[in-house]
Amino acid sequence: MDAKEAIALGTERGATMVDMRFVDMPGTWQHFTVPLRELTEDVFREGVGFDGSSVRGFQAIHESDMLLIPDPNSAIMDPFTEQPTLNLVCNVVEPGSYRPYSRDPRYVAQKAERYLLDSGIGDAAYFGPEAEFFLFDDVRYQSEQNIQYYAVDSVEGNWNTGREEKPNLGYKIRNKEGYFPVPPHDTQQDIRTQMTLLMMQAGLSLERHHHEVATAGQNEINFRFDTLTKTADNMMLYKYIVKNVARRHGKVATFMPKPIFGDNGSGMHTHQSIWKGGQPLFSGGCYAGLSETALYYIGGLLTHAPAVLGFGASAVNSYKRLVPGYEAPVNLVFSQRNRSAAVRIPTYSKSPKSMRIEFRPPDAASNPYLAFAAMLLAGLDGIERKIDPRGKFGPIDSNIYHLPPDEAAKVLSVPGSLAESLEALDTDRDFLTANGVFTDDLLDTYISYKTAVEIDEFRLRPTPYEYYLYFDV
Repeated sequence: MDAKEAIALGTERGATMVDMRFVDMPGTWQHFTVPLRELTEDVFREGVGFDGSSVRGFQAIHESDMLLIPDPNSAIMDPFTEQPTLNLVCNVVEPGSYRPYSRDPRYVAQKAERYLLDSGIGDAAYFGPEAEFFLFDDVRYQSEQNIQYYAVDSVEGNWNTGREEKPNLGYKIRNKEGYFPVPPHDTQQDIRTQMTLLMMQAGLSLERHHHEVATAGQNEINFRFDTLTKTADNMMLYKYIVKNVARRHGKVATFMPKPIFGDNGSGMHTHQSIWKGGQPLFSGGCYAGLSETALYYIGGLLTHAPAVLGFGASAVNSYKRLVPGYEAPVNLVFSQRNRSAAVRIPTYSKSPKSMRIEFRPPDAASNPYLAFAAMLLAGLDGIERKIDPRGKFGPIDSNIYHLPPDEAAKVLSVPGSLAESLEALDTDRDFLTANGVFTDDLLDTYISYKTAVEIDEFRLRPTPYEYYLYFDV
């Protein structure tokens, strides 16, 4: 779709407004809205100005002027606005020079795709994220000098078997038994279907939806894989639709990795593969039907996993989910069966076109543009350096938690905290910067932001459980 066609789409569908969207460094969509009459073909070349100093991770106040250049291929009609509104995803550029902004996460994703092409290894990297989320009926939280608490509730919650609901109809989902009971246990079938239909209307190719493992309304909707930047765009749209359909139903959706204690958290298992000339490069005669190229990709991904998780598991809360001894994929090994492995090779189909690897530690709190780009670059580094994962990283198809102690001691784990992942990102950055996809400026800004806003602030705050343990000392 070109600029003229994007404008025509809005006109034909009766749009009165145009929503300009871009992503900040932490990974949240930002937007402003203009009348449709302001959207001319010149806007797609010259852009629309905004204040970059008010956006997280962007400009200082003395250099705040920035421009948004709409991508006509992203044009869709918003499914939620009262007035018909055309939505456009935008790239961020510098005023005057019109150079792409080096801290624009979408630009980083585009550079990663360009680097793949320039490398000669392949011409398309496909990503398929499986983002889990919770739907709650109520959420309350407060963080003050004298108050630290949160409370969430769901009609499905295992803790509500004895609540007075006038009447309480039972069928609460027990911990770890949410995968896949039919209604009336699963109360969110129709909500997920509405989300699915709206996603399809917005252009996503949907595969399935279902309740997930945890109690209290954990869900998953799967959309079909696409190229890196397009999949990151789709991930932003996916979250937007999930959150707004939930709100229509008087519920609230969260992609927080670990919102409740005592049951599974929400991940974003990310399937990925590389193709060239329309042919898949990950299919071959090695372990689990993989090619040597795929094995080298796994070798790079697992070698750089601690740094990659600085983007892929990018919240302090991510590491409440990534805890050894549970189902969480904390083990830096690869396997065709073991779901506690960081890299799993799906074996549902023997078709070469279905051959892919699944990186399991990430979650949807991440910025998908930065996370997918980091995964791709780690894998490409493995291919270029021929990093063979066999031996150091497995394969291990048995239960890792039942390994003999001497064998279990050899299994490496993901970092235990965001601070550790950011430290790895700081020290192991050459695979990101050597090819110019990530800049040192972006990495330094990202690490500084995460450290100041998240890590340092968490260190200062006592938690309710600390009161439980220590108040009577």
